Amino acid sequence: MKEDHRRSAEEQPLKEIIDKFLKAYAWDGKMKEMDLVAAWPELMGIAVANRTKEIRIQNKKLYLAIDSSVMREELLLGKQIIIDRLNEYAGQEIVTDIWFA
Repeated sequence: MKEDHRRSAEEQPLKEIIDKFLKAYAWDGKMKEMDLVAAWPELMGIAVANRTKEIRIQNKKLYLAIDSSVMREELLLGKQIIIDRLNEYAGQEIVTDIWFA
């Protein structure tokens, strides 16, 4: 007997199910945060990534430990540009402020 592999009306694509699951448990924001941390070298360039010793996002604040005082000052001057770039990459507001250590 031949099996019928067509979708029924109640079936949904796996992506939709995963998205609903992540939203239901409020993990979608955490996933976006992890994506931003992973994309830091791509978004900011290799020079900044090599000087970044710690990066984390907590309560919509990006915490950075930069081992170069000169680079830290330059990043501080472009803080809003960095925030805008990160949020644009994420497709939603994930970061509202940056704190340097």
